[in-house]
Amino acid sequence: MTFQRTHIASAVALLAASASAYMPAYAQTSTGSNAPASQTAAAAPESATENVIVTGTHRSNRTQFDTMAPVDVFTRDDIASVESNDLNSVLAQLVPSFVVQRLPLADGQVFVRPATLRGLSPDQTLVLVNGKRFHRSALLGARGAQAADLAQIPVSAIKRIEVLRDGASAQYGSDAIAGVINIILDDSIDTDVSLHASRYTAGDGLAKEFNGKTGFTFGETGRVTLFTELSKSDPTSRTRQRPDAIAFQAAHPDLNVPNPVQRWGQPDLENKRIGYNATVDLSDTTTLYSYLMYGDSDGTSDFNWRNPDTTPGSYKVTTLFPGWNLRSLYPTGYSPQYSNKQTDLQLVAGLRGRFVDSLAWDVSGSFGRNRIDYHLGNSINASLGPTSPTSFYLGQLSQEEKILNASFNYEMPVAGLSQPVNVAFGTELRKETYGVNAGDPASYAVGPGAALGLDANSNGSPGFSDRQAGNWSENSYAAFLDVEVPFTERFSVGGAARYEHFSEFGDTVNGKLSARYAITPDFALRGSYSTGFRAPTPGQLNTSSTTQGLDTTTLQLFTSGRLSVNDPLAVQLGAKALKPEKSKNLSVGLTWKSSDGFSGSVDVYDIKVSDRFSTSASFAIPAGVPNPLHYTSINYFTNDFDTTTKGVDIVSNYLRNIGGGRLNLTAAYNYNITRVDNGNSSVVTNSAQRIVFEQMLPRNKATFSSTYDIAQWSALARVRYYGAWTDSSGNATGDIFQRFGAMRFLDLAASYKISKTQSLKVGVDNVLNKYPDEATFQASRGLIYSRNAPYDTDGRNLYVEYRMKF
Repeated sequence: MTFQRTHIASAVALLAASASAYMPAYAQTSTGSNAPASQTAAAAPESATENVIVTGTHRSNRTQFDTMAPVDVFTRDDIASVESNDLNSVLAQLVPSFVVQRLPLADGQVFVRPATLRGLSPDQTLVLVNGKRFHRSALLGARGAQAADLAQIPVSAIKRIEVLRDGASAQYGSDAIAGVINIILDDSIDTDVSLHASRYTAGDGLAKEFNGKTGFTFGETGRVTLFTELSKSDPTSRTRQRPDAIAFQAAHPDLNVPNPVQRWGQPDLENKRIGYNATVDLSDTTTLYSYLMYGDSDGTSDFNWRNPDTTPGSYKVTTLFPGWNLRSLYPTGYSPQYSNKQTDLQLVAGLRGRFVDSLAWDVSGSFGRNRIDYHLGNSINASLGPTSPTSFYLGQLSQEEKILNASFNYEMPVAGLSQPVNVAFGTELRKETYGVNAGDPASYAVGPGAALGLDANSNGSPGFSDRQAGNWSENSYAAFLDVEVPFTERFSVGGAARYEHFSEFGDTVNGKLSARYAITPDFALRGSYSTGFRAPTPGQLNTSSTTQGLDTTTLQLFTSGRLSVNDPLAVQLGAKALKPEKSKNLSVGLTWKSSDGFSGSVDVYDIKVSDRFSTSASFAIPAGVPNPLHYTSINYFTNDFDTTTKGVDIVSNYLRNIGGGRLNLTAAYNYNITRVDNGNSSVVTNSAQRIVFEQMLPRNKATFSSTYDIAQWSALARVRYYGAWTDSSGNATGDIFQRFGAMRFLDLAASYKISKTQSLKVGVDNVLNKYPDEATFQASRGLIYSRNAPYDTDGRNLYVEYRMKF
């Protein structure tokens, strides 16, 4: 409570100081810009009033300033100011409450990185593209979260991003507990081509990127924008030789042990993406629209090194395989190479129009699919002895979503009201299908050597077995009503309700109330209260998996099994049918703007989530129960603990013409804290798990940036701040914790317009080459910096970009 009162008091103090600075201006004629209450560094004062939003409202004329919930809008230039082709990294630098991790050697999460908004689960934020739901990734990540993979959306194809920082399940359905990220695709008809290269000053991580976009009209009313994005990045390594590898080299001076024996860092990654965004006016009142995004990516990452002297499960010599010794194949040990081959598709088509001026309609269908094929090289299934291959196909995960949507919007005139009452209503049908295809039989085989202590399965990552394979579907249908009533020019109230039925668990009803009161034309109060939910997915309901890890104390491998909640053994251990997570979201805020270019907002929030989704405590295999995969422990998905998340978002912006140029200053800060309230899961009963859950992300995060444009030149300076956080070793038993202090990063960039159509940009991220404290508890396996850091730990990065636009 002390933290909460302190930060709320600070927010109110900041508001009071800001208000006193410009309140007198309201007695004058208000001719200033409607500057946005968010970070819109590139928007000129004369165009700021055009920041009409489409997220969180059905009205056609809502701006950032007069919305009833906080919405950040990031323009094309804001997005381009961040040196990354990964949308996760872009949002992490632009949105203070958005955090993303790198997670090297974390299996599939190396490639599908978990991202959180307001400290909540990755799958508690809904992602839209052009206002339509974007499909989930096929990967079930940490604690089983199955979120959309933002990295599949090409950054160069984005026109702007709207981030609704408020619960919105009553408006959009499942997943919108923390908020909504709406990606608006480019629809311009110019041509834009760029070449980009970057490299870390440590000498690795060379990245090359080509972006191309062109738009044109066709027929009398058609327009289409085509885009492509090709990129390739080399791996990075922030690694020291493992102590046990040094000891192994000393004990075997005749061998040439690689240094390092394994690599900690970003993966080797190649991406190819193409797509289009198109519209055709069929008549004066009807428009056909469609967009497509297709992506293909291929990446490889190291796994933990297997020491020949201390890994009996691989290197044990038995009479079962006479003359076979793995040392002849891998004399200096081996580090398995884990590969991710991913294809992603999103296709949307629809019709929109108006029956009359006051009644609009929109009917659409969408198809989304994500497929991930996993491979493992430089490995062995020791239980098969000399017949084992050294590379394996591990199988495929797939997520497929089909959606039909119809919505209507009626601007209803009401006597006595200055503006019409806005009534939106509609329906949605959705089908999700999750699939698991089995890998090579050798990747999950338990060979004859297992009975003598040789490890079964492909070592590093067992393949999906034929028993785990299958396809599972879930159907849902929904109806919603959303009403906004402008009682006066100053006072507006909104209400929304949504009914949804799911084939796997039944019905849910959610609602939202919101209001806004303008104390003056440029100073307003706003607030909302809503209930929300996140439905368990077919993948979470039905699948099982096997993972391997390395204990940092014993340096021994452990194998964990995650069983389906329907598995008889899981039921015997207490597994119950999964149900939706539910939320109650309260938000109260202030927003302001002034004629001298200053604007901002303060929003305080309280989010209670019940029946949160996670993995259960780990159990040993009961005596007498068959354990053919040699599991060290097993668990299952469950949702029986509750949390409360409290925080404050403060955003300010100053936009002014100075010295013949345009200056834009932005500051954004988020304080966020999550506490576990009650429940029976491991997060509640296990103090180590509770520490990880409550303290693994920074409670404080801020960005401060300045841009100045003059003549052909543009300059950017940005400071990023991350508060302290806690990490754990992730051992099978006996977690070791380490507290990491706050970090500050300085980024600089400058661009020069060579001609009317050409420009050159150079920049440096992490100018001062800052690194966090070393992760002492992970030193036993060669890692220098924590794998779970909420920021890049690779040091200073230099980049250059050449662009042609015509």
